[in-house]
Amino acid sequence: MASIAAPTTATAPTATAENTGIRSWITTVDHKRIGTLYLWTALFFFLVGGFEAVLIRTQLMQPNMGFVSAETYNQLFTMHGTTMVFLAVMPLSAAFFNYLIPLQIGARDVAFPRLNAFSYWVYLLGGIFITLPILFKLAPDGGWFGYAPLTTPRFSPGPNIDFWVLGLQILGVSSLAAAFNFITTIINMRAPGMSLMRMPMFTWMSFVVQFLLILAFPPITVALFFLLMDRFFGTNFYAIAAGADPLLWQHLFWVFGHPEVYILILPAFGLVSEVLPTFSKKPLFGYNVMVYSGIMIGFLGFGVWAHHMFAVGMGAVADSIFSLMTMLIAIPTGVKIFNWIATMWAGEIRFTVPMKFAIALIAMFTIGGISGVMHSSPPADLQQTDTYFIVAHFHYVLFGGSIMGIFAGIYFYYPKMTGRHMSESLGNWHFWLNFIGMNLTFFPMHFSGLYGMSRRIYTYDAGQGFDLFNKLATYGTYLLVVATLIFVWNFLRSRTRGAVAGNDPWGAATLEWSIPSPPPEYNFAQLPEVTSRYPLWDLKDPKMTEGIDHSHADPMQITDSHAVPVHEETERHTAKELGIPMPLPTAKPLFVATAMVVMFSGLLFLHNGMFAVAMTVTIGGAASMAIGLYLWLTSPLE
Repeated sequence: MASIAAPTTATAPTATAENTGIRSWITTVDHKRIGTLYLWTALFFFLVGGFEAVLIRTQLMQPNMGFVSAETYNQLFTMHGTTMVFLAVMPLSAAFFNYLIPLQIGARDVAFPRLNAFSYWVYLLGGIFITLPILFKLAPDGGWFGYAPLTTPRFSPGPNIDFWVLGLQILGVSSLAAAFNFITTIINMRAPGMSLMRMPMFTWMSFVVQFLLILAFPPITVALFFLLMDRFFGTNFYAIAAGADPLLWQHLFWVFGHPEVYILILPAFGLVSEVLPTFSKKPLFGYNVMVYSGIMIGFLGFGVWAHHMFAVGMGAVADSIFSLMTMLIAIPTGVKIFNWIATMWAGEIRFTVPMKFAIALIAMFTIGGISGVMHSSPPADLQQTDTYFIVAHFHYVLFGGSIMGIFAGIYFYYPKMTGRHMSESLGNWHFWLNFIGMNLTFFPMHFSGLYGMSRRIYTYDAGQGFDLFNKLATYGTYLLVVATLIFVWNFLRSRTRGAVAGNDPWGAATLEWSIPSPPPEYNFAQLPEVTSRYPLWDLKDPKMTEGIDHSHADPMQITDSHAVPVHEETERHTAKELGIPMPLPTAKPLFVATAMVVMFSGLLFLHNGMFAVAMTVTIGGAASMAIGLYLWLTSPLE
């Protein structure tokens, strides 16, 4: 069945009729295929969000440009932020959650495979729901933060904000479903011997992110529900004239909004924490501290929301508390940066494409972090609020951090996902153009911001000191377009023409590299028995892990008779041949997700005086959803 420490033989991956048809994708509950769906869909939305950014930058390239109207510009910057946060970066992280977590903990699947499929379909349909209106000039136009009362019917009477409110509620269901699934999976389905402190760092950071999702989404759900009630049913949660608190929305939104930053960045931290040790040929420096600092970032992330609100006049005491908390969160973040540098120190570094992206994350995120520390000072923040300095800061964090880390992850795990390498030469072109383009786009924004250029203005007059910086930023954006096109070509071309990859093409240390590339449907023919944090290095080069704690797995934990010491699996069989029960494919999660989106969509008819139609669609969607859930829950799983 499998050979221990046998040389890995690289053979070209083959596709069977069973796993290539559209039906197989619609009915799949395989976590790896769902991860692949997430990856393709999120990359598509990444291109959509990038295209919106190109239009924005073209409009701002010169003073008094008339490339797009003010109304279109409002829709573009709103959808650019919404798309990148909710439809691109978060789901790109979800792609890695789905694909890697079961493989890294030595499990054959996630805890709830159908819930996993449901999460993806809700995300896809919610993304379509919130994106399509821009084709009809009806896209949301109130900013990705949707400040109320500006988004209430009195100030935003059209349907644009309706799509945003309903779309985010739909996407929130997807995030919460996935979070509960992964928490359950990590707690209950780890391989024998895989204690929490032996989990790979990506799984640890993903674990923290799932708790952030569960704790951060309820406040935004409540905020959106209040806004939904105001917009569709005439309540006054955000009506100042009726006695509403003008800061209610801001508090609820930023209690979600700042942890959201860490929801976006921690998975990238986890990915580069896999890449750096592999290409430095050294264990991760300070593993325990890296885990605790990730937890601390998540914890402190809930105590800094009001630093987004220094300008609203909260008072000296509140400003001081949130200023101090913001400074504190720099400590665990700095710990990670120093530990990554220490990991590379004196290592046998290989400057591959994923390694370059990982190093770039450290450098770019550090710049974004330093400008973030500046915001912790209320007097400084008051000067920078709502200027392009803020735009520069969060793009260094999210593009320089999250996107660089995700690209590192894509180049690193592409051989595992597809069985083929991406081109290194094209990857190098992508990296350098991306690196230069990013800095040319966002670094000048620090200066235009300090000169006083406000965010969200669709044009500006000449002679205010903004011209040069905007021109440079636009040229940088065009460079990013070229870099992204090279990436897309490399990504698509390598699926069939890339060099064939074996089990472990990089010489990595964790369990996912012990099985064939791409992995079989059952993941592991034999469940691995883990005795250290770096099982494959123990197997192939024990000297590398001499300083790491080792122990035999607790026999009391090994309840599966198939558990064996870690080894490389070099042969492929079907699950049926091995007698491994697999979840049955089903389209019921797609049906339930569709019914839920229909249910929400019915509310759109209320504003057109079509009450009967609205109720028919909403109640019909709810009834269909209930029927679908009944069929889902009463059908056999395996």
